[in-house]
Amino acid sequence: MSFEKLGLIKPLLRAVEELGYENPTTIQTRAIPLVLAKSDIFATAQTGTGKTAAFALPILQKLRNAESSEDRAIKAVILSPTRELSIQIYEDIKNYSKHMHVQCEILVGGKDLENQQRALKKGTDIIIATPGRFLEHVEKGLNISGVEMFVLDEADRMLDMGFAKDIRKVHPMLPKRHQTLLFAATYSDKVRKLSKLVLTKPAFIETSKKNSTVDAINQVAYMVDTDKKAALLAYLIGSRNFPQVLVFTRTKVSADALILELQKDGLKCGILHGDKTIANRMKTLTQFKAGEIRVLIATDIASRGLDIEELPYVINYELPSVPEDYVHRVGRTGRAGRHGEAISLLDIYEKFDIRDIERVIGMKIPQEVVEGFEPDPTIRRKDQDELKLKNEHKKPEVKFQRKNPKRHSSNARPKQESKTPTKSFIKPVTKKKRKTTKRDAK
Repeated sequence: MSFEKLGLIKPLLRAVEELGYENPTTIQTRAIPLVLAKSDIFATAQTGTGKTAAFALPILQKLRNAESSEDRAIKAVILSPTRELSIQIYEDIKNYSKHMHVQCEILVGGKDLENQQRALKKGTDIIIATPGRFLEHVEKGLNISGVEMFVLDEADRMLDMGFAKDIRKVHPMLPKRHQTLLFAATYSDKVRKLSKLVLTKPAFIETSKKNSTVDAINQVAYMVDTDKKAALLAYLIGSRNFPQVLVFTRTKVSADALILELQKDGLKCGILHGDKTIANRMKTLTQFKAGEIRVLIATDIASRGLDIEELPYVINYELPSVPEDYVHRVGRTGRAGRHGEAISLLDIYEKFDIRDIERVIGMKIPQEVVEGFEPDPTIRRKDQDELKLKNEHKKPEVKFQRKNPKRHSSNARPKQESKTPTKSFIKPVTKKKRKTTKRDAK
């Protein structure tokens, strides 16, 4: 199957050819004809399988007549969970439409609202936005009465981040007759409920098993003590000569501490998390893509939306709080059929947490030990003692007396019995008065 056989117009075929796309992926092959046929879609596919092109290419084709319009109206709205993913979608659409005259604007937090409003007044065909910022513009008077296509990309992530209320507010504001495309990397009850709310007789597309990871990714876990994790990470990067690696931590504090440790080992590092400005994050990401930075440390804010060609390695310095986020983290490598490796560093706490991840992805992740970084077998989990103390605090200890008096020592004085023995409570019985009969009267 080729892109030409999917029915794409020449400007789009020329663009994808210049981008190096040879054949469409499974999700693109199945989704593009359905989008062109104006069908609602509920699609689940692994991260890195080309979901953006699956909805962007047919949307651009349906907007090909918009380029001759003088008064541009918003025809398509694409919502995504993070600024990074929104920026990535914006860049992809600009690349796909470079031989067309389609206008596109991006609305994300961290940018001046008034500047965005001035840009919108000039007219645009497509809006790419995060849910909160888009709702803010709508409440300030943004006209969306002409929207024909509504896309929820990474819908599962948006629900995890608490955008369900924003989506529920936006949906009734859209025209009754519009096409909705819902894409998700993982499948959950929340996503299914949302699909029933926003979709009308959708075509269901499932290109892989539920919450599965790409087959091209080799996954392995290394057991190590918590205080040796940073040293093991630096050793793996140096001894195996990793040219480019994306490292995930659970918190911003861990990310800030880790970058200091790796810089001591002479590694060129960058960092991405919520406390960094958009400009700083985009500069760091650009440097990483260009190879100026060897190690990029990120929290889960970057687990989606990072599209780095031929990224060979992803390392989980700490496992994610939500098992499903593991799928999105490792999905940054092995993209578009390329080979990738996902490594997880497990301490005594996380060796149990990884079981939840294995249940989600439906496979066992092999656990190994790196020579020189063997975990100390005498170390015990502290949280078990803390949990025990909490339980003891909730339930006061009750001491039971020994029933067998023979076990007491001979010197122990026998306990004196109370003079007034306690009696068990007995409910008094009231005698009913017997009725007299004729025989009693005689």
